[in-house]
Amino acid sequence: MNNASDILNERIILSPSLISVCDLCNIEAYVKELQSAGIKMLHVDILDGYFSPSMPLGLDTVRALRSKTDIFFDVHLMAVKNDFFLGELVDMGADQIVFHAETETHIDKQLNYLHSHGVRAGLALKPATDLSVLNYALDKCDAVLQMLINPGFAQVKSEAQVSYADRKVRDLHKMISERQLPTKLILDGRISPQNIRDYGPEGIADIFVAGSTCLDKKNLASSAKELLAMRDNLLRG
Repeated sequence: MNNASDILNERIILSPSLISVCDLCNIEAYVKELQSAGIKMLHVDILDGYFSPSMPLGLDTVRALRSKTDIFFDVHLMAVKNDFFLGELVDMGADQIVFHAETETHIDKQLNYLHSHGVRAGLALKPATDLSVLNYALDKCDAVLQMLINPGFAQVKSEAQVSYADRKVRDLHKMISERQLPTKLILDGRISPQNIRDYGPEGIADIFVAGSTCLDKKNLASSAKELLAMRDNLLRG
């Protein structure tokens, strides 16, 4: 089993995106490559085909992968209706689940549900969602994921991070730090090595979702080692 507390106590946690950097016909082998390189967390995107017009990964595939590896599953649920998916993800052993505030009518209830099953819980926000949605829920969030591109554009190379990304990230960090919360800030969406340099060493963000802008699918293990080496150099100052 993964040691979640040790993983989450690390600074600058790298969480490769399963759908962005792994060959979905050879998922287990790719995940093993990442683990052998030193990666301890995997970002698992679950889409319902309605929230965003894509459904690249099925629940049965994730369940099968869970039985093959103990890597930390950091799940980003993008669904219009969350109840079914949350139940399935809890049952299969997800370590952390963030769901979208924009689609959930009962945020507090869902956070309580996940916590009652021993799962770390949090909210995900689309780029333009106002941070006020977190006002009464933030204290219950183990993590908040901030998207820096719009849902559904991860595979569109021309889609850049939103122009206000830096301001949004810093405002969210300020909101968390002013309340002195242990909430992890996850950044997702065209995350680059420069983003890690900008927000990692200062502790502005904690978890960086690494996709094709950070990792090379054709040389996955070597590019993961290079990214981890860059992280380690940043931490050494």
